[in-house]
Amino acid sequence: MQVSSVNDVKIYNLSHGKSLPEWLSDRKKRALQKKDVDIQRRIELIQDFEMPTVCTSIRVSRDGQYVLAAGTYKPRIRCYDVHQLSLKFERCLDSDVVTFDVLSDDYSKLVFLHFDRYVEFHSQHGHYYKTRIPKFGRDFSYHYPSCDLYFVGASSEIYRLNLEQGRFLNSLQTDATEINVCDINPIHHLFAAGTLEGKVECWDPRVRSRVAVLDCALSSVTEGTEVEGLPSVSALKFNGSLGIAVGTTTGQVLLYDLRSSHPLLVKDHYYGLPIHSVHFHEQLDLVLSADSKIIKMWHKDNGKMFSSIEPSTNINNVCVYPGSGLLFTANEDPKMNTFYIPALGPAPRWCSFLDNLTEELEENPESTVYDDYKFVTRKDLDNLGLTHLIGSPLLRAYMHGFFMDIRLYHKVKAMANPFAYDEYRKEKIHQKIEASRAQRVQLKKLPKVNKELAIKLMEEGEGVLSAKKKKSKGTTNILSDDRFKVMFENPDYQVDEQSEEFRLLNPIVSKVGQKRREKIHKLVEQEALHKQDEEDEELEGRASSEEESSDDDKSWVEEMREQRRLLQAEQKQRRFKEWKQQDRNTTLQISDPVKNSQPQAQGQSQPQFYQLKAGEEFRSFGDVARKQKMQKTSLEERLKLEEGSGMLNLTDTAVGSKQLTFTLKKTEKQRNQLQAEREHHEERRKIRRAAGHLYTRARGRGRGRGRGRGRF
Repeated sequence: MQVSSVNDVKIYNLSHGKSLPEWLSDRKKRALQKKDVDIQRRIELIQDFEMPTVCTSIRVSRDGQYVLAAGTYKPRIRCYDVHQLSLKFERCLDSDVVTFDVLSDDYSKLVFLHFDRYVEFHSQHGHYYKTRIPKFGRDFSYHYPSCDLYFVGASSEIYRLNLEQGRFLNSLQTDATEINVCDINPIHHLFAAGTLEGKVECWDPRVRSRVAVLDCALSSVTEGTEVEGLPSVSALKFNGSLGIAVGTTTGQVLLYDLRSSHPLLVKDHYYGLPIHSVHFHEQLDLVLSADSKIIKMWHKDNGKMFSSIEPSTNINNVCVYPGSGLLFTANEDPKMNTFYIPALGPAPRWCSFLDNLTEELEENPESTVYDDYKFVTRKDLDNLGLTHLIGSPLLRAYMHGFFMDIRLYHKVKAMANPFAYDEYRKEKIHQKIEASRAQRVQLKKLPKVNKELAIKLMEEGEGVLSAKKKKSKGTTNILSDDRFKVMFENPDYQVDEQSEEFRLLNPIVSKVGQKRREKIHKLVEQEALHKQDEEDEELEGRASSEEESSDDDKSWVEEMREQRRLLQAEQKQRRFKEWKQQDRNTTLQISDPVKNSQPQAQGQSQPQFYQLKAGEEFRSFGDVARKQKMQKTSLEERLKLEEGSGMLNLTDTAVGSKQLTFTLKKTEKQRNQLQAEREHHEERRKIRRAAGHLYTRARGRGRGRGRGRGRF
């Protein structure tokens, strides 16, 4: 059992607690009841008061002895005898039940409206008769004086089935497209139907004519009410001879006097969910209205809240046991909830022990066990000097610490720290000073490394950049995240904005880079001034840089092309400088070591002679010297030289990577071989003989005789 208090009204949930599986044996159930404390404390008011999956609707017979519930899956009806507090019978059905009603005082006459348009009648022994209505039904009501069943649904007609004659009567034609609910006044038997258009049509069954139309859609929209569509009528309930409550699909309940077209009171649930159940409590003049989320109890005179019940699962139907404070709810859950509210009325006679139980709970309220104790850890005991009390009755071991009397704790703490008030006073003064400092203009402190990146992250966090950057998440906390702390402290993580990868991936950065540098200088100046006069003067805020809108796709492509052109120009300039430097550093080496060792006078130019190896051809002095230099250079320098000569092609891709293409240089032997092959092919082409004189005079199509007209 769970006890809750809403608006000082005690509500007892009698269905709260664990439920035992049906497949357990009685022996195992008794064993669990002895071991499990939650099972021992639960109250099973009615045995097996649940459905296999979901309960859709619940009713109480007029004599108050039987509680009937319809649910699924499989579709079934269960009847509980409250005198025996157990299940009386269970019957399975062919399809799900939209709604049902009890026509007799007990369970001997039942009517079920199914989803497949069938109307099924059950007697005391079981199934009795089954018929079908023309349209899908949504609700029905029974008119006792004439024994007529009125069915409403996805049609503008109200179908009448007379149970005395056993046949359908003429339908009642309405002005609505569809009808959701209906109800009959128990005193003067006025029939009311709630339509999809938000109107209530009232009919007199004696003359079978419409007597009035009540427009509830416009009346439900009051000041402060927000609705998304046209309010339709989803619940109807008569109160006495002149009162009626109308529930709408937008979550409002309207109370009307039949003599007036204006509502007396409009109560909003503020959930926007359809109202599916409305009940009146005559003793306290309360209205109980329920949607799928909550059950609200409020005064019908002024709409003041009395109490509310909010179960953990969605509510499908609510049934109030007559003349008591007991409520049954059908939920989107196997278990059907039972609530007892003593403020609404006493418990029924068959469960009068609930009054005694609740009175004992109110007279002897359970106080929290640890209200008068203070939880302390072993470290707290060391600080207070109470480690010698471990193991004594003054300390009760609990988890990773101890419980001690709160009075003893206050006395020991006052003795251990007599200057606690002075510390408290200093702490309060410090908090006031910090609160006053918070009203000043807060200056931004830039890190030592990657200042421009920090400025960019600050702007994105403050919403200074474009709306696209505002949508990015996770960038505002990078500066304060310890995982990225090294990026703003270690110089090795400094972003090189002059690198090719950075310029290709960030073509727009160059536009805002200059303004960021200016902002960095301003912030550095502000930090210097703040250090000089931090405590005496208040700094005035500086205007932030203007917002810049992000460029469109066309400007972005143009900027990318411009960056590529600049990179290619820089690369050509760098190659030219390298070649020029190589020409300057090139020195001709004499092949004769004796001549090289002879000293020459400075300023004199003498002729020098060189010797070629066998099989080599003389091209130029630069080629010989370059070939000698290539033998001593590294692989990286060779690749650079080959790239300049056209043998190596180095290109950049769009994502900043490199692509190399090599062209192998052919040797003299390979060139001679290719030349010989070309000459051979040319010679063979010249001596080729024509074969035009070789032809067959016969022009037949084959070897067949008599087919074709070949010439001989």
